[in-house]
Amino acid sequence: MEGFNYKDYDGLGLAQLIKMKELHPKEVVAEAIKTIEEDNPKLNAVINKLYLSAEKMAENVDLEGSFAGVPMLLKDIAQEIEGERITLGSKAYQNYRAKKDSNYIKNVRKTGAIFLGQTNIPEFALMGITEPAIYGPARNPWNLNVTPGGSSGGSAAAVASGMVPIAGANDGGGSIRIPGAYCGLFGMKPTRGRTPVGPFYGRYWQGASVDLILSRSVRDSAAMLDAINVYEKGAAFHVLPFDGNYLEQVNKGINQKLKIAFTVQSPLGTEVHPECKEAVFKTAKYIEGLGHNVVEMAAPTDGKSLAHSYLTMYFGEVAAQLASLDDILGKKVTMNDVELTTWIIGLVGKATSAEEFVLSIREWDKAAMAMESFHETYDLYLTPTTAMPPAEIGELGPSKTEKLAMHAAGKLGVGGALKKLGIVEQVAENNLKRTPFTQLANLTGQPAMTVPLHHSQSGLPVGVQFMAARGREDLLYSLAGILEQSDWWVPVQNNPFFR
Repeated sequence: MEGFNYKDYDGLGLAQLIKMKELHPKEVVAEAIKTIEEDNPKLNAVINKLYLSAEKMAENVDLEGSFAGVPMLLKDIAQEIEGERITLGSKAYQNYRAKKDSNYIKNVRKTGAIFLGQTNIPEFALMGITEPAIYGPARNPWNLNVTPGGSSGGSAAAVASGMVPIAGANDGGGSIRIPGAYCGLFGMKPTRGRTPVGPFYGRYWQGASVDLILSRSVRDSAAMLDAINVYEKGAAFHVLPFDGNYLEQVNKGINQKLKIAFTVQSPLGTEVHPECKEAVFKTAKYIEGLGHNVVEMAAPTDGKSLAHSYLTMYFGEVAAQLASLDDILGKKVTMNDVELTTWIIGLVGKATSAEEFVLSIREWDKAAMAMESFHETYDLYLTPTTAMPPAEIGELGPSKTEKLAMHAAGKLGVGGALKKLGIVEQVAENNLKRTPFTQLANLTGQPAMTVPLHHSQSGLPVGVQFMAARGREDLLYSLAGILEQSDWWVPVQNNPFFR
């Protein structure tokens, strides 16, 4: 098509051109591959390329799918393609190939999207930054010296740079919303039970983690949720189906006066950067100007207790992940098979009792009930997405002293001692201080979104987060559609990779 510029279109825009036969999927895939080859050397967002299979898929695309012929990348965890390598960001899995398609992939296939490769993640998707030892750091298209966030950092960098309009992502503690905020993207974490899990598990991270995408446009996210919002019999959690169409909500507007609570105070009682606060104040003022009622009110939950309960799950899940590696490797897993920090977290997980684990899940349930009551008064809850701007590459890694201490502890296998001293939990909490707002929605099962509504003085995007009651993605999409048309929305095209 004469004058066609691949990066000018979101996913639905490309799909429309393909359906109108103004472009063939093979042409679009070729443009996507060219873009990845040009941009990825600087960003390190894509770690496994599936070009040959993508070109084959492009030859025979069912044009009925909502993303028919649209190039897409997948996250290197929980989004398995049968027969293809998936490494979970770890050298331990470098030779592993998926036994079958994940249920997420089965449903996304029906949209007609074409899978071009897999994106960079931290080992086992454990961090809010993307700097795995096996692949090296992914970089932010707005500033190559800072992180794109994690754990869906590679997906965020790929979408924000224009490599693809959409990329697979999942969110167990903020892993869609944190990189969305750092890279100026839209990111929705759906309600627990809304999107597919399995067939390998009936839940991810005890229900904290759910899959969707990162996108430049709100409508792409809504259309994908429409496509993969399915009832899955084998899942541990279910949610009442939405009687409608999420894509329609994006342009529907809001015909009621909303009551919105907001806070800029960290649930951990720690520092929040002035730019992150300013983003919320500005958003609150704008929404109030639309006629809605906005009041300053923090969530009725104990942030520190919830952070502790989240970390208890986190430690236990890592220990279980390491235990399952014995079958994958065909030998007993050792400290040399994974990153040092992962091994140490696993030791603490092994030293965590079943009693502690159950009590931590009860904290989630208490918070969920408190938030349900909260949403009887307040339709939405507005916070910063993150408490700090993105860290510089390498900034959040352990110091030399910490590495030496962890190495000694790892060789001795003294998980119990580490746990009693609280060293690992303290390191984890120090990292959570940068991103303390996102975990609440994961633990309660609520939907939450990040929207790019502010620029920092250094030129980086700053996201704000909205949470709604369980099952109310429709309300979030309606508001996002309004905000996307405002002057406050930060165009992702302003980053250097679009110039």
